[in-house]
Amino acid sequence: MTESFPITIYHNPKCGTSRNTLAMIEAAGYAPEVVEYVKAGWTRQQLETIVAATGGSVRDIMRTKGTPAEELGLTDPAASDEAILAAMVEHPILVNRPIVITPMGTKLCRPSELVLDLLGNRPESFTKEDGEVVKL
Repeated sequence: MTESFPITIYHNPKCGTSRNTLAMIEAAGYAPEVVEYVKAGWTRQQLETIVAATGGSVRDIMRTKGTPAEELGLTDPAASDEAILAAMVEHPILVNRPIVITPMGTKLCRPSELVLDLLGNRPESFTKEDGEVVKL
């Protein structure tokens, strides 16, 4: 990783989109800081900073598929940002992935190709794990 272009990816190695995003970053010549957030966990301040940097809302980074979001009542439109943030700190899997932070911005990279907007260099070519060729 070059000091002039630091990259952090909040990564879940069990997620194909997250693995493809990390591989795209590496194929572009970067060595990102990889944070396995399910193991590392989150602080409320980290989440608030990420949400502010994306310009979105707490709900924009909430993952519902394969998480306890619904049983915790977080998919209810009446669920407050406070309740969602508290649940994300308690259950890190509730945060969608991968989230990538570079000097060019912060994004939830779903689909994985969104990471290309955050990189100074792009890979010469890239093929996802499922064989899909990414148009660069």
